[in-house]
Amino acid sequence: MWLAGWFYPPYKARHALAQMATAGYVSPSAVLQHPALSLGSNVFLGDRVTVFGRSVEERVDLGSDVFINQDTLIETGHGGSLVIGSRTTVQPRCQFAAYQGSIHIGEDVQIAPACAFYPYNHSMSADVPMKQQPLVSKGGIRIDDDVWLGYGVIVLDGVHIGKGAVIGAGSVVNRDIPAGTIAAGVPARAIKDRG
Repeated sequence: MWLAGWFYPPYKARHALAQMATAGYVSPSAVLQHPALSLGSNVFLGDRVTVFGRSVEERVDLGSDVFINQDTLIETGHGGSLVIGSRTTVQPRCQFAAYQGSIHIGEDVQIAPACAFYPYNHSMSADVPMKQQPLVSKGGIRIDDDVWLGYGVIVLDGVHIGKGAVIGAGSVVNRDIPAGTIAAGVPARAIKDRG
């Protein structure tokens, strides 16, 4: 597949390469440094995608036909893990920082560019310098099937986004969003129901 990539135009034109072999397509410029990475069939990992982790206990599981586009960072540590369900597409420059809690993305989810997922936060005690504050978490992030996240959405710890929800561009999601809801804003609030 690496050799076949030489003869294909760049970027999303190479998505077709992932369908040509069960092993999928991993760009030569992708960095896979994770001891517990599991790839489903026909996965696409684009240019400069980075998957980093130190422990086999902090898993990254990508389902079949998952497309992760260029410059996306996936990182696990301190008890975090990431699962992305089948047929989910992640557009460029997204960040998944699975520390302290897990991130679970369902099937058929559409994630626009520059989205970020943080299932943790920092303590803010006045008597401790910010650099030394421990990580804390209200719980993992769960995004159910068929969700669409617009450009630049940030999802914080303890959030559950229900099936079929739509989150508007630039939103910060710090509370649960019910299934079938269209939400937007900082913080994200329900605007209407998809009905």
